[in-house]
Amino acid sequence: MKKSMNTFTAFLVFSSCLNAYEPMQQKTPVGEIKILRLPGRVALETHSEVSYFQADNGLFRNLFRYINVNDISMTTPVEAEINPGSMRFFVGKKDQLKAIQSTSAVEVKKIDPLVVLAIGIRGGYSEDRFRKSQKRLLSWINKNGKYEAVSEAYAVYWNGPFVPGFFKRSEVHLPIRKKKIDRQKPNLKIETTR
Repeated sequence: MKKSMNTFTAFLVFSSCLNAYEPMQQKTPVGEIKILRLPGRVALETHSEVSYFQADNGLFRNLFRYINVNDISMTTPVEAEINPGSMRFFVGKKDQLKAIQSTSAVEVKKIDPLVVLAIGIRGGYSEDRFRKSQKRLLSWINKNGKYEAVSEAYAVYWNGPFVPGFFKRSEVHLPIRKKKIDRQKPNLKIETTR
């Protein structure tokens, strides 16, 4: 009983710390597939030559070091492209006026507004969970017919490494656009009779 109470207390303390971070968007509910319109944002991005799941938290460490040195507040969520691996933190409103510069490890870049198909996930951050969710999004696209994917799916992570797997929340986002409909009229041959 005492052990479960200590675990619950630690979870509440950590959860309250997470709520202190500025959210860049709303979480997609677990199991739901939604279309989201994400605003333009300023990102801090670092890259790896191996896949995200092989990078072993090296990407996170690069970004965390950068925000500590530059006194930038952490925001949620964090985005990760899978292969090759990259990770993005976003600059919150109060830090956007700071003169932050790219370094050899972290690139400061503007991300244009984006429309994505998103699915909410609960559980540990694994490649298998990412792939299964990506497959569900691609299936939705194939059945829907009104939208098409415009680039690869990426992961969206809401919790830090110390949150137990069951409590972790993530998403997979697939950038999409409406399919273009060919509005040209067919070349009809009209015959007249006399």
